[in-house]
Amino acid sequence: MNVVPRASQWGELIRPDRVHGSLYSDPAIFEAELQNIWYRTWVYVGHESEVPNANDYVVKSIGPQSVIMTRDEQGKVNLLLNRCSHRGNQVCSYDKGNARSFTCPFHSWTFANDGRLVGYAFPDGYEGQDKSKLALGRVTRVQSYRGFVFGSFAAEGPTLEEHLGGAAETIDRLVRFSPEGEVEVTAGFLKHRVKANWKFIIENECDGYHPAFVHSSIFGVADSAIGKLYGGASTAVTRDYGNGHTEIDLRPEFRKRDAPMSWFGTTEARLPDYTARMKAAYGDQTAREIMIDGSPHVMIFPNLFIAEIQMFVIQPLAVDDSVQHVTALQFKGAPDMNRRLRQQTMGSVGPAGLLLADDSEMYERCHRGVLARNPEWIFLGRGEKRERQDELGFKVGHVTDEIPSRGIWRHYRSLMETR
Repeated sequence: MNVVPRASQWGELIRPDRVHGSLYSDPAIFEAELQNIWYRTWVYVGHESEVPNANDYVVKSIGPQSVIMTRDEQGKVNLLLNRCSHRGNQVCSYDKGNARSFTCPFHSWTFANDGRLVGYAFPDGYEGQDKSKLALGRVTRVQSYRGFVFGSFAAEGPTLEEHLGGAAETIDRLVRFSPEGEVEVTAGFLKHRVKANWKFIIENECDGYHPAFVHSSIFGVADSAIGKLYGGASTAVTRDYGNGHTEIDLRPEFRKRDAPMSWFGTTEARLPDYTARMKAAYGDQTAREIMIDGSPHVMIFPNLFIAEIQMFVIQPLAVDDSVQHVTALQFKGAPDMNRRLRQQTMGSVGPAGLLLADDSEMYERCHRGVLARNPEWIFLGRGEKRERQDELGFKVGHVTDEIPSRGIWRHYRSLMETR
């Protein structure tokens, strides 16, 4: 197509039960997504625990743009664009560190870690210049929820709380796995690059239809009971929270098992220190309920995926090029649990892990497939006739139904139709 649809034309490409293949493959549509989604809505950038001390920094991204997350000397978290205001060179060359300032390697312009221009080489050529107008660019709005830092380039629009809506409760649910009520992102990130459109990835994260087939080999090798959670007889559900946020809610299955830590493939006896800390923090009954329910499996639109024991951050680089940044979640005050989280993460999505390799093969095959124009449409109608509302009014369906994909595309259309 290579032409961005007018606002009135998005409905021609996005229908309730199907979407046009060009939405995944048209470079012009990808450029429109950067403006209407990535540079407008709230995007997850990083976690406060990645910059615990004054002057700490980590390099992150919003879409293809490089962003430096800093904690300045006053303790404030800043999101600065990694672009010198002089000639555009990237001022930060390292992934993380501790620095009061960043000096551009091209002409030695120096910026404080709150973005202020504090000096340049050979200043006698800049008489009368106002340094305050030559600061690093900033992400316009920065807000944090339970330590998760989000940014938006839009000066106006929904608040972060409005954007998260009902999905905020899944983050609340996640942090309760820490005896101290806090997640830590301290295990380091792996980066997986795939030749596929970013939307194939976010749809996949809460697609409960595929695990029984795509991941059957690892489930079999590991003698895992996870595969049954996604079977036809499962009582687990998919959920559409609105605003593009989706979930696979496995709690109904874990509650049937009534066994603390079964979601993690272990028992309380194998994690006695963690279990004791949880009971001390929440009381025996509440701790037991938390450990039975399991950690959430939720996709926060457009780029934060919490996958029970891991966290993924999805970065689009081009219409057919995406990176998944993945790390093991770490729960504050839970050293024995954290060690197992790191081990299981390496085993499942590390360089030799099968789960992400399985999924990546599917993303790339799908991307190659949509380049063929016959048939032109992607069908997403599974379970459409049996959707229902849960007690909070969110759409839910069987774990294998495609409620999440339909929810993502409804929100996508609303964003793309708004100019």
